[in-house]
Amino acid sequence: MDTLTIKAEGITVSVDLSVGHLADMEIEAGGRRLKPLHRAPWVGDPRETLPANLPYGTVRLSGDFLCAPFSASDVEDAPLHGWSANSAWEVRDSQATADGWRAVLRLRRKIMGASVDKILTLRDGHPFLYQEHVFSGGAGAISVAHHPMTVMKAGGRLAFSPKRLAATLQDPLEPDPARGRFLFAYPARSTDLTRFPTAAGATTDLTAYRMEDRREDFITLIEEDHGGPGWTALAREAEDDLVLVLKNPAELPVTMLWFSNGGRDYAPWSGRHIGVLGIEDGRSAVGHAASLGDNWLKRESVPTAFTLAEGRAVSFRHVIGAVPRAGREPPASLAAEAGRMRLSAADGATRDIPFDGAFLRIGRTVAP
Repeated sequence: MDTLTIKAEGITVSVDLSVGHLADMEIEAGGRRLKPLHRAPWVGDPRETLPANLPYGTVRLSGDFLCAPFSASDVEDAPLHGWSANSAWEVRDSQATADGWRAVLRLRRKIMGASVDKILTLRDGHPFLYQEHVFSGGAGAISVAHHPMTVMKAGGRLAFSPKRLAATLQDPLEPDPARGRFLFAYPARSTDLTRFPTAAGATTDLTAYRMEDRREDFITLIEEDHGGPGWTALAREAEDDLVLVLKNPAELPVTMLWFSNGGRDYAPWSGRHIGVLGIEDGRSAVGHAASLGDNWLKRESVPTAFTLAEGRAVSFRHVIGAVPRAGREPPASLAAEAGRMRLSAADGATRDIPFDGAFLRIGRTVAP
């Protein structure tokens, strides 16, 4: 595997350059090594043992990657999640800085005529990877999403920045019981994340990842207008840590959750993709054509693509990290301040973590 590894004090990140996926992230904290990201169990298996039609991004499925577009590439011919998730990136620059490391990668293919750069930044003592993607030039419009995946041995508890709505698609990911199974009702929606409708006519709590729920499910959360960063926090039980994923809601207004817990019985999943949660912040509906056309998110006043044009650059930022868990529950609230992130528990206890509070550009005006 052609790999780029970047390091700063307390954090190491590796990138699989054949597809641009984050192959690994390791954070040193409290005398421990935290590994917040997931890698599919078939990565590294001989190619001939996997289905011949499997997209290369699924063959190498790991960590986080850029989806451009998110899901089906049905406007410009490309595999699932676009060439950004399925083809090679080249290193344009990678070097230590005064306070960490900075690397710039470029996708060897263009998307809708646009050049795509991935800028990765580590800061000494910060338990986070700071990412920016920049589309330069091109024509038309592109939907985008990050695709970070974490994995749990014994489940965990979730918390979120304020969301105004959670909704499932018209149809489940695995409608055929001979191939897989699902838990949620499709279509369904709720403003209460602790009581989402199930296919069996009951409700389930979206803030709890339970290992006994063997299923493949997908749900979209729309950010409330709250003026701060959008965030997801996952307190992993067995791993005894807190995984943190952050965004600017003006850039990436939805968070799509993929519950993949033994819910697919066919290769390469084969019931062995267990305890995985995708936390997929995006500006997208499901599929490129759907994102450009009329869709339910637009009817909720949520943008689902960026407009590309010659002479124009479009960029968006994202943050992934982890810290040791303090208590079993995730934080009740999170605030990004100058040089730090403050996590507040339900009982009022607070905890500060080194964080670049200006990175996400909260408050900036984002053009379509």
